[in-house]
Amino acid sequence: MMDSLDLCDEVLVTLRRIMRAIDIHSRRLEQRYGLTGPQMLLMKEIVRAGELSVGELARRANLGQATVTNIVDRLEGRGLVTRTRSSADKRRVLLRASTEGARRLRSSPHLLQEQFVARFRNAPDWEQTLMLSTLQRIAGMMDAADIDAAPVLSGEALVEEAAGELRSRGTRGEGRTRRIRREALTGNLTEGR
Repeated sequence: MMDSLDLCDEVLVTLRRIMRAIDIHSRRLEQRYGLTGPQMLLMKEIVRAGELSVGELARRANLGQATVTNIVDRLEGRGLVTRTRSSADKRRVLLRASTEGARRLRSSPHLLQEQFVARFRNAPDWEQTLMLSTLQRIAGMMDAADIDAAPVLSGEALVEEAAGELRSRGTRGEGRTRRIRREALTGNLTEGR
């Protein structure tokens, strides 16, 4: 029988495996398909809708508008998304996937969370509830219960959320953005430099 310290170690090892699986999946997506998990998520929403505004996209993806704007800027810079003015309301800017963006999305694999969702939905209701309550309890033990998070399994999403939040507070400049990403990945994110 394991003592509580051994059990605690096993829980921490399992959490670390989950974190690494998310990180590895995100890196593979980017290396093989040129898209990160959050970029793929947004591209899927854009393709599904045909066209939509950044605000609508942020709501559908459950991400902050500053984060979505940053990701869309990069997708547009790579020619995967286009922005056009609405013919009905010239103040409104709509996003569309370019031909290359739609092609790239068709050739990419499913996102990690899509695989998880399919398997989770196949579990019995009691097991789904047990998993949720256990994870909520762990989040509480790690003082993470009140952290706002999107249903995106990607390390890059965490970085984008942190960088987007700081940029929305007035942070500008590509060098600053790289520093924010580096600090978010290492857990040393600071607002004041």
